[in-house]
Amino acid sequence: MPQVKLLKIAHGRSGDKGNGSNVGIIARHPDIYPFLKKELTSEKVKEHMKYVCKGKVERYELPNIGALNFILNESLGGGGTVSLKLDAQGKTHASQVLRMDIDVPEDLLALVD
Repeated sequence: MPQVKLLKIAHGRSGDKGNGSNVGIIARHPDIYPFLKKELTSEKVKEHMKYVCKGKVERYELPNIGALNFILNESLGGGGTVSLKLDAQGKTHASQVLRMDIDVPEDLLALVD
């Protein structure tokens, strides 16, 4: 199974939610969503974002749009209005998650080539 960046099979958006960031990861093809649902766990996102996210990572499923939504608690240094972080609104957090390495079956990769 080839290892690729998550970016190959998904795209994302992120922003602030108080002191946490909200990261949406959207499958690039409907047939990829079940794979993401199985493989992209809160634990994997937490491990990948451990230097940014100091709190719990919560995951919500949005099957109607083929997406997963992650809340990265305690990742913004207090929130947009008080944080000294360069990215106080978490706008780059989706990009960081999309750079995660993931093993993907070749038949799913063929859907996005």
